[in-house]
Amino acid sequence: MLRNKEFRQFAIVFALIAAVVVILGFAINRLAGILALVSAAAFGTAFFAFTKARYNSIARISNQIDQVLHNADNLYIGEANEGELSILHSEITKMTLRIREQNDALKKEKTHLADSLADIAHQLRTPLTSVNLILSLLANNPDKRQRKALVRETEELLVQMDWLLTSLLKLSRLDAGIVVFQNEPIDVSNLIGSAMRPFLIPIELHNIDMQIDAPNGLMIQGDSGWLSEALQNILKNCIDSIQSTGENGKIEIVCSENPLFTEMTIRDSGVGFKEEDLPRLFDRFYRGKSPNATGYGIGLALSKMIITRQGGTITAKNHPQGGAIFALRFPK
Repeated sequence: MLRNKEFRQFAIVFALIAAVVVILGFAINRLAGILALVSAAAFGTAFFAFTKARYNSIARISNQIDQVLHNADNLYIGEANEGELSILHSEITKMTLRIREQNDALKKEKTHLADSLADIAHQLRTPLTSVNLILSLLANNPDKRQRKALVRETEELLVQMDWLLTSLLKLSRLDAGIVVFQNEPIDVSNLIGSAMRPFLIPIELHNIDMQIDAPNGLMIQGDSGWLSEALQNILKNCIDSIQSTGENGKIEIVCSENPLFTEMTIRDSGVGFKEEDLPRLFDRFYRGKSPNATGYGIGLALSKMIITRQGGTITAKNHPQGGAIFALRFPK
């Protein structure tokens, strides 16, 4: 306590006042002097004990704060009976709980980041390994036709890598919260047409029958550019599923609305999903249990993030008659 300047000053002032009172008391008479001396000693002792108890409480709280700053777990700050210290205890407890929550969140984020980096490295390693193998074959292959085929295959792998890196960049921007979605009226028919444009040639080449039922004037609110990206990833999943069957297929898009939301269902005639994959379809980097699974496990995760960030929902399941069906809902 004596390290505290204010306490030292108070002790000096109190000692001087007590000395003056005691001297004056003895100047009056002996009994008055003794009474003044006993009163000063009692008051000084009581104040010292009370102040020491307060300093001990503050020291305990300071020690707890120091432990919090050094990442100690399972801390407990005892209840204080005094008004000011009780308020301080409450605020310190709130601060401790908040720091613990942030620390836990940072640990989870660090683990998620490490897992994501490992997944990204794995996703990139596969096409890079293929490219290196093709380049070694090109160097030792004199056949002009085979060399052209190998070059085309390399170009396809580079296109896949470009799509992968672009999707990862979009995911990172969404994770960082730096994407500002526009909130504007969007014509659903125009949105579907914009999303389908990159797939018109693959759809024609594979004789996929596209059936679209979107009433004229059906509108939703959101960012048309990002929602088009979400639909493209879903359509890509449907086209890949149909191609894996080796047969001509069909994609059906049906749009409807009610007083609560506008719904868009996208159904394909592909192989559908394995039951054990359904709960994790929208998990990042999840590619399914099938050994023949293609893709990188990014498209559907990106679609869900885009749609949910704009207030919508997306679900997926197997259709009773075969294939998969995606249901997108946008609130009014």
